[in-house]
Amino acid sequence: MNIKRWLQTESLSIFLIVSMILTRYHHFGDALHLPDASLVVFFFAGFYRKKALLGFLLVLAGLIDVLAIKNGTSAWCVSPAYVFLIPTYATMWLAGRYCVAFKALQFIELIKTVGLLVLATSMAFVISNVSFYGLSGRFDAMSLSEYAERVAQYYPTYVGSALVYGVIGFAVVKLIKLLPQIFASHKAI
Repeated sequence: MNIKRWLQTESLSIFLIVSMILTRYHHFGDALHLPDASLVVFFFAGFYRKKALLGFLLVLAGLIDVLAIKNGTSAWCVSPAYVFLIPTYATMWLAGRYCVAFKALQFIELIKTVGLLVLATSMAFVISNVSFYGLSGRFDAMSLSEYAERVAQYYPTYVGSALVYGVIGFAVVKLIKLLPQIFASHKAI
């Protein structure tokens, strides 16, 4: 199976959509729920290279949030800054698009891809948190440095979850890429 052909099939987009639906309700996860996979979903959507999928996933994220709030999830994070989730997720999508250049997934390319995933996730963290600080209206009495100090505690989980999902995703892609070789060597025996 050709990895490029697999990445262009609808099965990948379905997997990304299902991943977002199953994990978006709990941003950091807990004993019963996986952490939110939205960042990596957008990253792999960029890797998938379909612009329509970016728009669809943005709408889907908003719909999931509306449903979650209607079912009792706190709306505390919904503010005028919510619109900045668009550049937050676009950062992830563009990073995924750039990583297509490393599609052979050799060791050095995987290192570059993981590094870019960490960098993009860090940028997404800054975009979403600085916009929330500036536009939510909830931190008027707090300095930016105090806000940064308080929000920094969430950074390791934010990047760590994306990194774990990303490594798992690339391991699956690498396995799928190796399947034809495995099947060919199995037939030769």
